[in-house]
Amino acid sequence: MKKYSKPALPLVMLALAMMLLLSACAAGNTAQTSDPLANGQQPAALQSATNKTLVELENMGVKMVFPEAPKRAVTLNQHATEVMLALGLESSMVGTAYLDDQILPKYKAQYDKIPVLAGQYPSKEVFMAAAPDFAYAGWKSAFNDKNLGSREELAKQGVLTYVQESSNKPGPTLEDVYQDILNIGRIFRVEERAEKLVNDIREQVQSIQTQIGIVEQPPKVFVYDSGEDKPFTAANNYLTSLIESVKAKNIFDDIDKSFTEVSWEEVVNRNPDVIVILDYGDTSLADKEKLLLSKPALAGVEAIKNKRFIVLPLSAAAEGVRAPIALKTLAAGLYPDKVK
Repeated sequence: MKKYSKPALPLVMLALAMMLLLSACAAGNTAQTSDPLANGQQPAALQSATNKTLVELENMGVKMVFPEAPKRAVTLNQHATEVMLALGLESSMVGTAYLDDQILPKYKAQYDKIPVLAGQYPSKEVFMAAAPDFAYAGWKSAFNDKNLGSREELAKQGVLTYVQESSNKPGPTLEDVYQDILNIGRIFRVEERAEKLVNDIREQVQSIQTQIGIVEQPPKVFVYDSGEDKPFTAANNYLTSLIESVKAKNIFDDIDKSFTEVSWEEVVNRNPDVIVILDYGDTSLADKEKLLLSKPALAGVEAIKNKRFIVLPLSAAAEGVRAPIALKTLAAGLYPDKVK
């Protein structure tokens, strides 16, 4: 044992030196990993601002996860298209379809940059040829077998979808429309733009309501969509919400359907003060007015006697960004002495 006793101290010192060296290296590495930027990471606040986290959303019973903002979106109804354009998302769109009438003038330049895939819903082949990663529809009918197929089928092909919930539920309100706008803002990581848009609409709505002021006796409104033998009218839908927002009453708001047929006799019984004519489709506005004025049964109705008609484009009655336009039109027709 003695022959090995002399080297023992140097060996111990060497071992200690190696341990100190390793410890120093480890400390250096620890210092490096404690700086997230040095490791290609970002602080939570910076991460939130640049590389947004996953967006999880449930829409009409369909659960979806968006790992990033869609880059190749297709819109499938006018009010969906105008929401996207109002949020400044035209550069993320590769197609659009199904206008009810002219796009709002302030969005025309943006709209003209986007390929129009079809006058109504495109065929599945035309739709998929655009290589979309997202489809945004105003109406759930876009995603049936007759049109683009189910949302589940599209998801399997790499296309996530969103349906405007406010357009597909009973009795939608302005708040429901705002939520749709905020949801699209989340999906595309433009939450601030969406919040600003919603706040702008709220302010315009409030301004119109302030102009109207107190209404002691809400005027009664009949919405005429179409129909000769039996009128097709709005009941428990967004139009009723718009009418109520200008302190009036839809005479058929008690019917638990979105749109429905009624009888002319019932229109007479409920005696509207004003008739809102929806201007769209193959029947011209002039022909709709002529029909209403020529029906002998309606001669005693207040709205007919006083020829009080309000013309509303169908696009203004859809659950999109046109609420202020619709409300201003309704308010000016209902209260011409208050709202110009």
